[in-house]
Order: sequence, then C-alpha cells, then structure tokens
Amino acid sequence: MATDPGPGPVPPYAELLGRTPPGSSWGVFTHDPGRGAANFAGPSEVAAAAATVTRGAVFNLDYPLDAFDPPMSRARRAPLHEITAAHAEARDDMLHEFFPQASSQLDGLRHRRASGYGFYDGVPDDAIRPGTPELGVQLWAEKPIVGRAVLLDIAGLLAAQDRPLDHREGPALDAELLDQACARQQVRVQPGDIVLVHTGWARWFREAPLAVRDEVRSGRRATGFRQKRSLAQWIWDHRVSVFATDTFAVEVLPVALDSDYFDTAPEDAGMMHQELIAKLGIPLGELWNLEDLLADSQATGRWDALCVIKPLNLVGGVGSPPNATAIR
Repeated sequence: MATDPGPGPVPPYAELLGRTPPGSSWGVFTHDPGRGAANFAGPSEVAAAAATVTRGAVFNLDYPLDAFDPPMSRARRAPLHEITAAHAEARDDMLHEFFPQASSQLDGLRHRRASGYGFYDGVPDDAIRPGTPELGVQLWAEKPIVGRAVLLDIAGLLAAQDRPLDHREGPALDAELLDQACARQQVRVQPGDIVLVHTGWARWFREAPLAVRDEVRSGRRATGFRQKRSLAQWIWDHRVSVFATDTFAVEVLPVALDSDYFDTAPEDAGMMHQELIAKLGIPLGELWNLEDLLADSQATGRWDALCVIKPLNLVGGVGSPPNATAIR
C-alpha cells in the first residue's frame, strides 16, 4: 500500500545510517515534516483502515490519568482533581500538577534531542519553547493520527513458548519477537500501520502489591525492548506510523548492557529514545491500555482495528495522553 511522505522514495534504514545524523530520517518527509513518521498513515491508509470496521465495537486504549499512582517516573505524579463551583448550579474542573506523560502517553518529537545534533529534522533549540509550534503535539491533534492498528501479543507468544514474562525482573525483549508474533497471529504489518505491543506490564504493575511497585520504581526496572539497532530498523523498514506498548518506556530499563547507543546517547546512559524520536521521528506510545482489545482479539481471532489517536491540542506540547480509540 502506497504512502505519501513526500517526493522521492523512502530510503531503507540501512541507508539512513550513512546520513547526518546517522540513522536519521531528517529531510525525508517534505510535507508536514514536524509530524514525523505519522506521515506514513496517509489518506489511502486511513480509508483502507476505515473500510475494515464491521461491528462498530470500540475500545479505549488510555488508562485513567491517575492510574499509575505513584507513577514509575519520580519526576511525574498523578494529578489532583478539584471540582470548583462559581455558584450552586455550576461545576468546573481543575487539575493540579497535571503531568501529561504520567499515565498513558504519546511521546512527541520534542521529548528527546539527538545528542550532538539537535531536535528532529534540525529544528533549532530556541524554537522549543511553550507556545511555539515546531514539533509540538498539536501537529498530531490538528491532523490526528488515524490508520490500521495491529496488536502484537508478545506476552501470549512467550507464554506459548513456556517463557512467560517475569515483569518483576524487567526482562529485555528482542526485535525478533515482533516477527514471531506476526507469524503466530498470522498478521502482516503494512506501511502506515500503528503497531500496538502487548506485554501485560501495565496491568501487572497496577495490580502488584505496593512493596513490589516500590521495588521496581526504586530500581527503575521495567520490561521493554533491548536498545539495539534491529528495533529501529524493524520500525522504520515496516513504515510504522506509531509504535506503542503497554510498558513504561518502550525500551527496557535499566539499559541493556549490550546497548548499541552508549556512545551516541551518553546523557541517557545508552537509551534509544533519541534514536526513535529525535532521529527517526517515530511517535512512541507508552503505558497504553491494551487489555480489552486483547481480550476481543483472543475471542474473535482478529488482530487489527481502525485506530484514532488525537492528543491534546497543546501548542508546543512535549507529550500528551493519546486519547486513543480502536474500532472494529
């Protein structure tokens, strides 16, 4: 299925490694470049995904704003909800200390800077301020990300292989599991797809005893993908428009000892957020609620859905709740 990132062919990831910065898609998207890889989900992909809706079943993919309290990140906290009243017949809301990335979230392209190079597509540092439009999450609100979502059940795959995930230990996942999940579920990721990866981590964390949650928070330990170029290559070469998981950071924490990025991401101790966000322009989803969609997939054998993602229309926002809905 064709995509429309702009004139010219989309280079494979291997070719991107020879660019500046290495492994970047800077300059590839000549139309709406600030939307990054979301451009892979163009009008034809939206129309094709919409045509697959047959039942009218809808699934919320967001956890409540206060679902992770206390959150894994010590820099964030669940908001305090206050209801105010100007008079006896009126009510209004106020959220105190609202961190848009404390629960289910979509990381915007302002979230990480490529060490030594700058923000995605060479946007200058002084443009990244509140109220400036460059790379802000409002670009995905003004033109929502809509397309075919494919749910890949890594937890189910490993359980079937008698290798169930032990989230307390925070295992590292290899990119090859994505292909294995596709084969097991008999699905194929197509250009423009929104890939949803189910590991069961978010549900496990929410249901774990407080002492266990404190233990993994203190150790900053969470299940996720190993920091390897193979994951960046898989996402880019499949032309994925959004890569979302139910894990804390998409990538494993602490950083895997064999990370490919210790030299290029020294400020993040070898994390690959900068590779996926700042270099490739991939919208990353974290802490998504995939449980109801998974249950429906298990019951029906269908693993794809129309997906609508409309983050907050916050000009210059770094991240946002995804406000994501799947429809079948």
